[in-house]
Amino acid sequence: MNCLILKMQTEEEFKDFILNGHLHYIPNVSIDCAIFGYHERQLKLLLIKHINMDSWSLPGGHIKRTETLIQAANRNVKSRTGVENLFLQQFKTFGDPDRIQFNKFNKKKWLEITGLASWEGNWLMDQTISVGFYAITDFSETVLQTDVSTATCAWFAIGSIPPLEFDHDEIVREALHAMRLHLYSYPIGLNLLPEKFTLSEIHMLYETLLGKKLDISNFPKKLIALKLIKKLDEKRSIGAHRAPHLYSFDIEKYQLALKEGLVLS
Repeated sequence: MNCLILKMQTEEEFKDFILNGHLHYIPNVSIDCAIFGYHERQLKLLLIKHINMDSWSLPGGHIKRTETLIQAANRNVKSRTGVENLFLQQFKTFGDPDRIQFNKFNKKKWLEITGLASWEGNWLMDQTISVGFYAITDFSETVLQTDVSTATCAWFAIGSIPPLEFDHDEIVREALHAMRLHLYSYPIGLNLLPEKFTLSEIHMLYETLLGKKLDISNFPKKLIALKLIKKLDEKRSIGAHRAPHLYSFDIEKYQLALKEGLVLS
């Protein structure tokens, strides 16, 4: 999928961010987002490549002084996918002293790009702690977007992720582990399935996200027993003598489970 360039973010704005960003953003703290995409039994991860780096990395960014962590994460995810109100969870903070290796930057090239005289004393050239979030979306519904510091962005199958910059390999492992644990505690799927779906479709969703087989008969019964999904008086015709019942999420129960949690085991 091709990426669109954000026309609103100009080179002048980028230069101002490097020079004066500390006035508007919190120094030494950033956000990294593992954005997982699901569609038709496929699980993917969104990666970006910066204009001055050789390898891929997770999308991320700094936190405005006027926003909360969750607001910053939502802003970051929307700016990359074009999608709002995704399932979004904070899962871990990463703060090893050598997590960002500045020797990998081509500082001369960055100076040429930005027009700066020197990096000496710049607010970005310091140890940074990163707060990890993960999100889940339907990757077929996204419109990927770059900015002036990003060369490209793309979805990668979860089993074919290339080596990543910084400590992002660790962040991805931790994000995937957290997401799979949270599947047993929070409802996931409202924006990943059609409004009306079959038990097979929600079964396939959870199997794909978890990366393992689930009992085809017991698993849907648990969702029904928790009243997360409800049976409709409709069927889907999928061939001769095959017309499975359709189900939908109970939105009120779904939102309550997001707030209070559930036990799906």
